[in-house]
Amino acid sequence: MKPVVTAEKAVEDIKDGATLMVAGFMGCGNAFTLIDALVKKGTKNLNLITSDTAYPNVGVGRLICECRASTLTASHIGTNPVSGQKMNCGELKVTLVPQGTFAERIRAKGAGLGGVLTPTGVGTEVEKGKQKLNLNGKDYLLEMPLGADFAFIRAEVADKYGNCFLPGASKNMAVVMAMAADHVIVEAEKIVEPGGLDPERVTIPGAFVSAIVQATLPVSNLQLKP
Repeated sequence: MKPVVTAEKAVEDIKDGATLMVAGFMGCGNAFTLIDALVKKGTKNLNLITSDTAYPNVGVGRLICECRASTLTASHIGTNPVSGQKMNCGELKVTLVPQGTFAERIRAKGAGLGGVLTPTGVGTEVEKGKQKLNLNGKDYLLEMPLGADFAFIRAEVADKYGNCFLPGASKNMAVVMAMAADHVIVEAEKIVEPGGLDPERVTIPGAFVSAIVQATLPVSNLQLKP
């Protein structure tokens, strides 16, 4: 059985400077309750890993707008202009990674691989500082695994063993992040007893989950505005 704790308790061990992954895409699938608790806790200088920075003050965008991150690794930041502003003035160190490479680097960490080879970025700014290999006449970049101390994941349903169901686009990056982080916190809209979640609907096995939190900030109550 996994511990079911309050959001405040769940973020207690996330210290300044920690590396945090936040699953989801454009706010969809972001762990709003956990992010809210982390903002209220005052944690800062986070090394944030997320596919995008959503919108200003929405989901993971709050961590940017409230100056809680010092570095950001993401695929794009265009929907949250605050991210670009902070990058351009030097307040936020941003590393942009093509989304396929981003997912594969995280997957490599969870799978225990030494890295992944990809032709994406060869001959561009992306290849600077990276090892390039030629295999069968084609050039590839060696991209290193990407892991984190913590990951925030939002599920529609979680059982008390930690097995989770995530529908549609809300599962974006969630599975690989659950594998790649040392401590995975799931906030669930509904928490059920063992047996209450159909095994055929399990998106993330409980083996990867460290703790469960009841979601108290439903997505339907939030206005996702650019």
